[in-house]
Amino acid sequence: MRLRIDGGQPPSPETIAAISAVCESVGHSGGNDTVIIELSGVPADGWTGELTVGLVSKWERVLRRLERLPAPTIAVADGDCGGAALDALLATDIRIATPSLRLIPPVAGGGTWPGMALHRLAQQTGGTAAVRRTALFGTPLDGTQALALHLVDELTDDTAAAVARAAELTAGFAGSELAIRRQLLLEARTAPFEEALGSHLAACDRVLRRTWTEEAT
Repeated sequence: MRLRIDGGQPPSPETIAAISAVCESVGHSGGNDTVIIELSGVPADGWTGELTVGLVSKWERVLRRLERLPAPTIAVADGDCGGAALDALLATDIRIATPSLRLIPPVAGGGTWPGMALHRLAQQTGGTAAVRRTALFGTPLDGTQALALHLVDELTDDTAAAVARAAELTAGFAGSELAIRRQLLLEARTAPFEEALGSHLAACDRVLRRTWTEEAT
């Protein structure tokens, strides 16, 4: 299942609907599909002209839905990526990019756009100096920097082969159990051990019960 997101265009009802449709399709398939998202582009000046807080809220919520899908998500990023493209990249599981990649937070109102991409950048990298400059001043992160910061998993000109390898790696890991593992990882960044323990034990209990049922049959 493929989806194309153009970072040159601001979040729109059409883009939100397209992502929602993919999420619905994955839900109907039980998570047996791999979602491949092609990303590129950065917004031009004045890109926020049609945005409202309500639309931005819907955009962030659909990205959160994508981030919690019961199916593997693979991003393929090419060239300059900002705006919607950067937002979506940071919400995927496996991230493949061409060597020309540059991650560029968009600018609006005299500063970088304060959307949840800033939150994900800080969470996923620990807020290094390079990321701090990117988040505060819009300094681009090139492909080599993004790879070193683990914001992408691979730089390659042969993205088709890289996607095939990623799909093979993720084969068999789908459904609610994948979504649960992803959620545990997301919560681990903020939840102390004592609070996280209950969720992890509940996940272990589900696995044990399923194993016992399979062995009994």
